[in-house]
Amino acid sequence: MADTVRDVMSESPWTIEPSDSVEDAAQRMRDEDVGALLVVDDEELKGIVTDRDIVVKAVAEGDKPGKAKIEDVCTADTTTIEADASIDDAIKAMREADVRRLPVVEDGKPVGIVSLGDLAIERDKDSALADISAAAPNN
Repeated sequence: MADTVRDVMSESPWTIEPSDSVEDAAQRMRDEDVGALLVVDDEELKGIVTDRDIVVKAVAEGDKPGKAKIEDVCTADTTTIEADASIDDAIKAMREADVRRLPVVEDGKPVGIVSLGDLAIERDKDSALADISAAAPNN
């Protein structure tokens, strides 16, 4: 059984710069089969952008994905967790911040990302969420 966030996180998360376009983010998410990118500028975490952010904050507002910038749609005030924090601390942080993904940092630099699905697989292997999260992509 894993003890720390480092044991369950996805290492080397996909990133994007604040000045990149929403279209760039959508294409990267498609190509890498991920639903979130860490927003990084000069190795410093500036936020997180999710597929939902793109739809709700750009597309639904009528913004052209090639013109809208990540800095305009990302969540900048991002809750993070240290890589050596406990799994229980990650669960608590997600619950309190009402988020499904946490950027993982070490000395203030992003080193990974941990999702609700990662934690479900670790703590409740028989749950529906763990089954869905562990399944191969279907697209």
